[in-house]
Amino acid sequence: MLRIIIAATAAALASAATSTEYAAAADATLPALAAYAASPAAYAAPTLRRSVLVTGEIVHIGDLIDNAGSFAAIPVFRAPDVGTTGAVPARKIVEAARAHNMFGVDTGDVIEVEVTRAGRIITRKELEGQIARLFSGTSGLGAVSDLAVGFDRIPANINADLPPDAELKAMRASYDARGGRFDVVFDVPVGVSRRIFLRYTGTLVETADAVVPNRTVARGEILRATDLAIERRPRAEVTPDVPTSTAAVIGRAARQALRQGVAIHRNDLVKPEIVKRDDGVNLVYVVPGITLTARGKALESGGEGDIINVLNPPSKRTVQGVIIGPGRVDISPPRPVVAAANAASETGIQ
Repeated sequence: MLRIIIAATAAALASAATSTEYAAAADATLPALAAYAASPAAYAAPTLRRSVLVTGEIVHIGDLIDNAGSFAAIPVFRAPDVGTTGAVPARKIVEAARAHNMFGVDTGDVIEVEVTRAGRIITRKELEGQIARLFSGTSGLGAVSDLAVGFDRIPANINADLPPDAELKAMRASYDARGGRFDVVFDVPVGVSRRIFLRYTGTLVETADAVVPNRTVARGEILRATDLAIERRPRAEVTPDVPTSTAAVIGRAARQALRQGVAIHRNDLVKPEIVKRDDGVNLVYVVPGITLTARGKALESGGEGDIINVLNPPSKRTVQGVIIGPGRVDISPPRPVVAAANAASETGIQ
């Protein structure tokens, strides 16, 4: 390889018609020759690659040819647009190398070299973030983290000629607060003085936390922590009667069947029934100095603190009582307000 370059250099110098041309040829060729001779590449044949991936606007000899040595940084072709692939005939690459006094390139059986221009990949998630940032704080919309973007058509990844931390420029952006819809046109650079315009439409709504069942819950079933999840829902759907914390739901019973993934409302829940209709219960009657108990039959179902009707079998009378625990109903008469106040003062309760 080195002999070939030396011969080519001698030919270039010999063909110089004047001393000025001779000096110019020597100045252009000898430094590259000296640098190449001193490099490891001088002992390995330059070999044409089959395919290459470039990131810049220019393709260099070293991108196309292995073991190019000091010739590697010489620019020879313009790169294709970002995200596209172009084919360069092997013949043109060899000619370009020769034009810079690089000879003896081994092309093997390569007829053409595929050159792919890599760019920055902008994903759907990045697009959602950019659109949310465009409209956050406008038209009554809240923080970016509270905004949910939905596209009318699922966008494909974009190959853009952009630095890692740069965002796409919005050429047009509008938002209809009544319908919750956006319309955005982005300017996407894809090469030298080359750009495309991409339009996206869809929905943009502000969301809030809501408690939802992560499975279908049957009527009367008591909810546990493992039955629940917190998901983001459109803020318009998260009314004051929608719990935002699982603590407000755990231990409550479903008044009716609850569907998986549908926000729970407070009126969907009831206190767990600890007394069921027709259950046998202990009736408790308490007055100062006397406590009586008897067996009864619940005529209604209820949770702790509920007032239900119960049957006193011996007397066949129906009385009302307050459920005070599983299978226990208090049928004591109400305490007079004055008596209750006196009792509180005697015990020091304020």
